[in-house]
Amino acid sequence: MRKRLRERLRYWFDGTMDRGTPALIGWLGLASLALITLVSAVVVAFAHKDTEDNGGWLGVVWMSLLRTLDPGTMGGDTGRPLFLVLMLTVTIGGIFIVSALIGVMTTGLEARIQQLRKGTSRLIEHGHTIVLGWSEQVFTVIAELAEANQSERRSCVVILADRDKVDMEDEIRRRIPDTGKTRVICRSGNPLQRGDLELVSPDSAKAIMVLSPVGDDSDIDVIKTLLLLNGRTWSGTRPNVVAAVQSSANLAAARLAAGDTALVIDADDIAVGLIVQSHRQSGLSTVFNELLSFIGNEIYPWDAPALAGATYGESLNAFELGVPIGVQRADGEALVNPAMDTVIERGDRLLMVAEDDLLIKVAATRPRIVRSAMATAAFRPPVPDRTLLIGWNSRAEKIIAQLDLLVKPGSVVDVAAPRPPREEANRELKNLTVGFKHCEPTRRPSLEALGLDDYRHIVVLTDDGIDPGRSDDRTLVTLLHLRDIEIQLGDPYSIVTEMHDDANREVAQVTKADDFIVSTKVISLLLTQLTENRHLYAVFADLFDPEGSEIYLKPAPSYLIPGAEANFATVIEAARQRGETAIGYRLARQSDEPPLYGVHLNPSKTAPLTLGEGDTVVVLAED
Repeated sequence: MRKRLRERLRYWFDGTMDRGTPALIGWLGLASLALITLVSAVVVAFAHKDTEDNGGWLGVVWMSLLRTLDPGTMGGDTGRPLFLVLMLTVTIGGIFIVSALIGVMTTGLEARIQQLRKGTSRLIEHGHTIVLGWSEQVFTVIAELAEANQSERRSCVVILADRDKVDMEDEIRRRIPDTGKTRVICRSGNPLQRGDLELVSPDSAKAIMVLSPVGDDSDIDVIKTLLLLNGRTWSGTRPNVVAAVQSSANLAAARLAAGDTALVIDADDIAVGLIVQSHRQSGLSTVFNELLSFIGNEIYPWDAPALAGATYGESLNAFELGVPIGVQRADGEALVNPAMDTVIERGDRLLMVAEDDLLIKVAATRPRIVRSAMATAAFRPPVPDRTLLIGWNSRAEKIIAQLDLLVKPGSVVDVAAPRPPREEANRELKNLTVGFKHCEPTRRPSLEALGLDDYRHIVVLTDDGIDPGRSDDRTLVTLLHLRDIEIQLGDPYSIVTEMHDDANREVAQVTKADDFIVSTKVISLLLTQLTENRHLYAVFADLFDPEGSEIYLKPAPSYLIPGAEANFATVIEAARQRGETAIGYRLARQSDEPPLYGVHLNPSKTAPLTLGEGDTVVVLAED
């Protein structure tokens, strides 16, 4: 019976020890109390004179407590041998207890610090933006959100990813040293787990962005995360949820998982559209990068009650700062570059390109139109294209299919790759003929054998079957060969290439390729724009849709007489007469100068402007 009682007491004691640091401190406190009580009782019972000399039993208890906490206190003790021995006993006992207490507190503090470093504590924020997942895109997203929130008093971006919290914070600080007024908080957890998702307080968030992780199954992770968010019971207003899938085949499933309130974009389709649109007009990627970024000019819906009853065409030169590109109806419908006689109704908002919505200003007087400098647009019948597609990846078939919709019948696209494409690539094409030429893209003799002077446009695709960094390195070598060959041939073709990492764009400037398409950056910028304003989705969907109004860089002589001095208001008027909306221009002499590469959006409407033969005008048009 006694053994069983001892086992039960031991089991109970072990259970209290499992409660962690507070329980250990409690036991040490009890041990100290027991030691002080025992020694004080013996002193009071057997050392009456010493008890009276030291203030009675309360004085003895106080002396015992001080000697327990500080062994040096007993150095000045006087009294009978029994009293001194008892004070020495309580001091020695105190040494062990205090030493144990220091060890327990140190261990507990270290454990707490480690727990905080793991980033598993629940977040208490309101109006924050949550980013679920980790990839190279996260740095672009943070930088853009920090720029977007410069005017805010305080803002917060929270990253939830299945990575070490400290590693994430160190990497963010290294890549983005200054985030301005925006605080970046990292939490370690799996976005696919409901419990981990609650760490970032989604109920009080302003917006949630789901990033595609690195790997072949990235879309599967995005879809499951969207399912978790859609099936969740929200205690307040549901935040704005945006995500992107890498494969068009997964778009329908992702939108079904996300529900009616979330936005899911097709990253593959946008990348293909940008490559196809850029392959015939140099500088387009720079225009999109500026419109999608919060640095420079972007798109704002702007209330224009003063223009109610006016037509869209009349509004184009009605602003001192800012350029209209469309109308957003009161019911949310977005009309990008509508017919010039479209009436702006009360409650409508104008879609404006401006540096900031606070800078949009209606002009007191209309700017002067230099009609003598306006050119008469000569009709230029389209001619068949000859395009060379160097390399092959998962987007190549979609690129060819979209090219088929844009080119004149009789056009040719030749695929130069180590292996021939599947026969399906040439199926159901109306305007294009697909050919194949064997080529090793990184070998110069192989490129020279292609007869590059026969092509007007060259598109270089990255190899998505190898490491992204290595793929970009191979693309850089190919570009250097192509540019050197082009110089020898007399600049007969334009070059458009896609890359994985935007950092390689700066390295690649020596190749002087006409356009670099970094699809991951474009998708990151687009997701960030939609996170801040989901109503812009219809606008960007129209801009990337081949069947809607697109952005074109058209020859400047179609709008202004080369060398004639005018202003941008004259360019806007010349474009209006063609049913187009002009938003900027590109100067050929600055085409190799970063970061704008000659592109000027939303320029002054009244400043003197002279455009030459090689310059282009940035317009929105249906063709």
